[in-house]
Amino acid sequence: MSRAEAAEPAEAPEPSSRIKFSSPRQIPIVGVVTEDEEVQGAFKSMDLNRVIKLFEETGDLMKIQNSELRIQICKCVIDFYHAEPPKKHITGYQQASSSYKIKMAEVGELAKTMIQSLELLENQLVEKLWVLKALQHLSTSEVNCTLMVKAQAASGICAHLNDPDPSGQLLFRSSEILWNLLEKSSKEEIIQQLSNLKCLLALKEVFKNLFIRGISHYDRQLRNDILVITTIISQNPGAPMIESGFTRDLILFATFNEVKSQNPLVKGLKLSNSYEDFELKKLLFNIIVILCKDLSTIQLLIDGKVILALFTYVKRPEKHKILEWSAAQYEELQLHAIATLSSVAPFLIDEYLFYKGNDQVLEFLAWCDNEDSFFSHGNSFHGAGGRGNKFAQMRYSLRLLRAMVYLENDTINKDLCENGAIQQLIGIFKNTISKYNDKEEAILLEIQSDILLILSGLCEYHIPGKEIFGTEGVDIILHVMKTDPKKLQSGLGYNVLLYSTLDSIWCCILGCYPSEDYFLEKEGIFLLLDLLALNQKKFCNLILGIMVEFCDNPKTAAHVNAWRGKKDQTAASLLIKLWRKEEKELGVKRDKYGKIVDTKKPLFTSFQEEQKIIPLPANCPTIAVMDVAENIRAKIYAVLGKLDFENLPGLSAEDFVTLCIIHRYLDFKIGEIWNEIYEEIKLEKLRPVTTDKKILESITAASENIGKMVVSLQSEMIESQARQDVQNEQKVYTKIQATHKQRELANKSWENFLARTSNAKTLKKAKRLQEKAIESSRYGERPPNAIFHRTDIKGLNATVPSGGVVTVESTPARLVGGPLADTDIALKKLPIRGGALQKVKAVKTVDEPKKSDPA
Repeated sequence: MSRAEAAEPAEAPEPSSRIKFSSPRQIPIVGVVTEDEEVQGAFKSMDLNRVIKLFEETGDLMKIQNSELRIQICKCVIDFYHAEPPKKHITGYQQASSSYKIKMAEVGELAKTMIQSLELLENQLVEKLWVLKALQHLSTSEVNCTLMVKAQAASGICAHLNDPDPSGQLLFRSSEILWNLLEKSSKEEIIQQLSNLKCLLALKEVFKNLFIRGISHYDRQLRNDILVITTIISQNPGAPMIESGFTRDLILFATFNEVKSQNPLVKGLKLSNSYEDFELKKLLFNIIVILCKDLSTIQLLIDGKVILALFTYVKRPEKHKILEWSAAQYEELQLHAIATLSSVAPFLIDEYLFYKGNDQVLEFLAWCDNEDSFFSHGNSFHGAGGRGNKFAQMRYSLRLLRAMVYLENDTINKDLCENGAIQQLIGIFKNTISKYNDKEEAILLEIQSDILLILSGLCEYHIPGKEIFGTEGVDIILHVMKTDPKKLQSGLGYNVLLYSTLDSIWCCILGCYPSEDYFLEKEGIFLLLDLLALNQKKFCNLILGIMVEFCDNPKTAAHVNAWRGKKDQTAASLLIKLWRKEEKELGVKRDKYGKIVDTKKPLFTSFQEEQKIIPLPANCPTIAVMDVAENIRAKIYAVLGKLDFENLPGLSAEDFVTLCIIHRYLDFKIGEIWNEIYEEIKLEKLRPVTTDKKILESITAASENIGKMVVSLQSEMIESQARQDVQNEQKVYTKIQATHKQRELANKSWENFLARTSNAKTLKKAKRLQEKAIESSRYGERPPNAIFHRTDIKGLNATVPSGGVVTVESTPARLVGGPLADTDIALKKLPIRGGALQKVKAVKTVDEPKKSDPA
């Protein structure tokens, strides 16, 4: 028994006695009971469960084969959504609100019952239309839509779309209900219900009739709505689109304007440039993209000449040609057709080559790149960023080429190279640089990225292509690599452009020695290391991979070692720093000095620690093997190995400690893999023979011994660095002490100077000491014929001792002006020409009178 039935009193009247149908617009009412009336028992209080049961049984009344009753029920439901105020107010009663009635209909699952009643109305068109009208209102609620889906409403309604109906209401209301179900309930469930042959056959017939015979604006709108619903269904691979014949008809309708067909369905049929027909054309392009994903459709696309039809739009607009569409419409259809080709052409390679697709696209690209006057409207989704220029056409043409090149089809790629695609694309790239402006920055970056990706695809496995790429190609790559690093965070597409550039280095330069040498000559390695120094993880792996390959060139090492980053950082120091950062992120155990903690597992990451070793087939890589590809440590080891571990400049003690681990990376990794093998053997409960067991144990022990040896070497380095630090500290202290001592001597000298200048006795004493020191320094006996020079100046009144002043009598007086000559006057007497001392003629000097008094 339901909750409503349990709550219903025994004396409740039958449902038929509760509702009267005498009035076609009866208003449900709720009694408002006064206190006196309640005391007298005139009315009973409202029971919510009774109301819910009322709606449940009202729906069940639809099963009664009474046309008037069914229509009246539908009218009552519709009135819930279009309530009118009562014409006459009844004292003591108040009209129930629309929201209350709608809520009760939801709780009473009225929508579900109404859907079930449709099965009883196969041949009663009038009653069916009333039920559909009621369901149209009920389907505006998510709750009702969920109930209707449970009752298989989508398939039940769709299967009868093509039922005879002169008024056209059945198709209109049914499509409206389907739209509401798609919007307000589970879309996946609706698609599953509609993905059957019966529904698709009904949709096909309805669409075909509207496409061929639809004339009015309303018919065209309804036709487009049906096509959108079909498009949604076609996303389900299990939908029998081909079996129903719908796919063939859709392809025919999509291409009959461009490819002449003898099919009677489209004979004499022509689309207008009305908005509805324009939208129809775009919808047909869109559904072709979805249909081509089913490989069973390929033959139908070939038969329908879809590639030929789409290529009619890949050409420059012809002047003075009468078009079926307006200029803006044609431009949007052109861009949509090229976008459709990007999805369809990769599945139809033979058709693409048969219609010379490469030639047509390259010719169209040449028109996009030239300076012909062309005003693009740029109004559509596909035309974004292309107003007043040809950037939108160029962007979608490049997307088409990229899609074809990525197939790695030798015929297509060879044909492109022979047609000069590489030179043409490089030229377009250079022109986009000259056309750069902030307004179209995003679309230009996308164009440049696609060009580089196409060039990568053409050159990767084609040495002649790399040679054609040549120095001009290297120049555009270097141009991108010089981009301001701050722009990488702008979100405009510089990151994608840089990825494309790095991919081009890998595919277009590496392996071609002239291009490699030119790249090195133009400091390309410096630019790569500058990018690596930005420390952006998303680029590190790719850059290091390029560095590994470039190091095979013997000229590379010198460039790498010559590079200097910020604070004079070397390339080796940068790589070791990246290693430490990577190990920190991976959770590798190291002590505070960077030494190995676990010699048995020196490279183990936290992920490897968490994962248990499980036996795997021989063709499946283990965790230890996958670790090599999933982080950058192997690449850093490879680069440093090619640079020679022993002669790396600019390393600190911490770097050398880390370098010990890097140097032994391969040994540690081999030991790690052997350890996994040994553990798998144990887990599989296998017993190796004695010889194999000894070999496994010796390999494991050798790996551990290498770890211990590395730890010992690291300890020695750390201790040596500690001693060096102490020595450096002692040198600093010694220098500080010498500085202090010098200051003390300077202070003492100053004190002596002050004493001499302030005390005559001290000055005399200093004079005597000076003379005594001078006298003691002389020879005991004067050599014969020796010239005596005085060390002091007579008559000098100074408070400080005189310096080492000597009067040289052989110097001409006219040059020195005497012992006390004024400096400025003496300089005036010098023969100066052009600022330099000149050689003068020898002159006879006047002998000074000899001094008779002794020193």
